[in-house]
Amino acid sequence: MSYQINNKQSSLIRLISSLKTKRRLISSAITCSILNKIFDLAPPVLIGIAVDVVIREKSSWLANFGVQNVPEQLFLLAFISFLIWSAESLFEYLYGILWRNLAQKVQHNLRIEAYKHLQSLEMSFFEADSSGRLLTILNDDINQLERFLDHGANQLLQLFVTVLLVGSAMAVVAPGIAFFAFLPIPFILWGSIRFQKLLAPRYKEVREKAGNIASKLNTNIGGILTIKSFATELWELEHLKRESNSYRESNKRAIKLSAAFIPLIRFAILFAFLAILVLGGLKAWAGTLNVGTYSFLVFITQRLLWPLTTLGNTLDEYQRSMASTNRVLDLIDRPIKIKQGSRRIEKDKVIGSVNFDNVYFNYSEREQLLNNFNLYIPAHKTIGIVGATGSGKSTIIKLLLRLYQLSSGRIFLDKIPIDTLSLRDLRRCIALVSQEVYLFHGTVEENIAYGSPDADFGKVKYAAELAEATEFISKLPNGYQTYIGERGQRLSGGQRQRIALARAIVKEAPILILDEATASVDNETEAAIQRSLARLTKDRTTIIIAHRLSTIRHADKIIVMENGKIVEEGNHSSLLAKNGLYTSLWKVQAGLVALEDLQNTKS
Repeated sequence: MSYQINNKQSSLIRLISSLKTKRRLISSAITCSILNKIFDLAPPVLIGIAVDVVIREKSSWLANFGVQNVPEQLFLLAFISFLIWSAESLFEYLYGILWRNLAQKVQHNLRIEAYKHLQSLEMSFFEADSSGRLLTILNDDINQLERFLDHGANQLLQLFVTVLLVGSAMAVVAPGIAFFAFLPIPFILWGSIRFQKLLAPRYKEVREKAGNIASKLNTNIGGILTIKSFATELWELEHLKRESNSYRESNKRAIKLSAAFIPLIRFAILFAFLAILVLGGLKAWAGTLNVGTYSFLVFITQRLLWPLTTLGNTLDEYQRSMASTNRVLDLIDRPIKIKQGSRRIEKDKVIGSVNFDNVYFNYSEREQLLNNFNLYIPAHKTIGIVGATGSGKSTIIKLLLRLYQLSSGRIFLDKIPIDTLSLRDLRRCIALVSQEVYLFHGTVEENIAYGSPDADFGKVKYAAELAEATEFISKLPNGYQTYIGERGQRLSGGQRQRIALARAIVKEAPILILDEATASVDNETEAAIQRSLARLTKDRTTIIIAHRLSTIRHADKIIVMENGKIVEEGNHSSLLAKNGLYTSLWKVQAGLVALEDLQNTKS
């Protein structure tokens, strides 16, 4: 997926606009580069003066400054050369530091800004694309820009300064011959612009292909267990080969074009150099051109023209970086659909009542799921929500957390519209144990305390006890300090879910949501967790989504959902008395009726 934002500005202008805060550093780097190039261009001038001193002696140009003796002129020239070389080396050192510091700061700031913006985007954005592409933008594309700022920006700047200074000097000392030196430059510039336009779409394609490879690798590494269990290693290898070969072919097309640039420039440069060599030499031989001036022209022509041979590589690097820059800035410029509210709220002062008022919602490019949905959840009550897969149970939780934007309607927390609240404050009021548990690479203690940096070990241990996790934690090699691996892969599914439950307990939020929190635990552990729920749900609003009806049989109220609507509600006993959908589900789980009979009854 390409993040194309409606922005007609060029890549370079967009990049410069994003560097406004670095003006001082950029100015210093540019100044040092210019001064370095000025001193770097001085040796041909010194050579010309030295030839002039040896040939013309007391009538040389340097003699006009009162130094008549040839040895004295040469020593003076040597001293000036020492100062110039020292200055050239100093400013090369300074611009090297400044450009690299700029590159590192830009890399750091862009990555942080892009990641910060990425975290603010709605969940539908992440569902529309793969994490591999996002990783490519946040890592490879930003690194590509850093490489250009490290070297390419300075090379382009110094090339411009070279053409300007050398051209001016040649036009002054030998305007007739200077014409031949400048004759190929318009063709070189035209060719450079032409090549740039041809390369831009090719490098854009290269970056897209690189994203595809990253996406494939990320997916395969994450799903390595499935690959192994289905014995599809060879199939996945072939798939990766196709993606890699597609990237290679895209790069090959770009390289084929960029590689042709330098040889063409060399022939244009050769023409100019031969013109200076022959025409200037004839004039010096005829006595119409000073020998020192001729020496200066020969050497300075090389300084003017040969750097143009690097223009191809520099423009190649420039195009790669601009393609990457566009991808990074397109991500940063992507509009945030979930707008931040301005009202602050402290979780300690939240009572915990929730109200869904005439809510309409559908996922992107899918039919309407919630139609005029209304649900009131009193504070400090436990609400169970049951229903078939796709009935909208988890969706209402995601809407409460503002992970998606409502089509219409409003949701209230303590009679306050949640869209007016600070997202951070709203989500700090809600502790979620998701159906899909995600643990981070770190220790058990770090994962339980995640999101609660002030939690001490006592709170962590108490939360683990409530979540019935202490028994298996004590058997780990290092207890609470055991590293659990990426995504908690060193733990079983049930163990991961109990760690996630403990994490939610430590958060001490006024609203607790358990979305299939006991789905991956054994019956004994489920029973233990149910015993803990009495303590967990005290003085807080609890929403329990469950397929196992035994988990919510003691809830204050049970909501039965079907096709995005509430079809039944009441407590366990009253729902059984209705002999409706809840009763049918209960009989299936209790083994009183077969699932096939239930499906036949519904049909």
